Amino acid sequence: MRNKLLSFGLAGSVFAALCCFTPLLSIILTTFGLTSLLDILYNDAVLLPMLAGFLILTGYAIWRQKKQR
Repeated sequence: MRNKLLSFGLAGSVFAALCCFTPLLSIILTTFGLTSLLDILYNDAVLLPMLAGFLILTGYAIWRQKKQR
């Protein structure tokens, strides 16, 4: 479970960071025809807490992994 939690946290952190700092989210939503969601999702009030949550999850997974050694 440790590796799954860590890999989920890292993947989510990378995805959220890419969506925050690049136009990746707008490209993905345009590809699937969901451009009406850009006003809701392409907002710092949504993306930055999501990034913070995934970073906290990654930190917790690393802390838990070191604690079990």
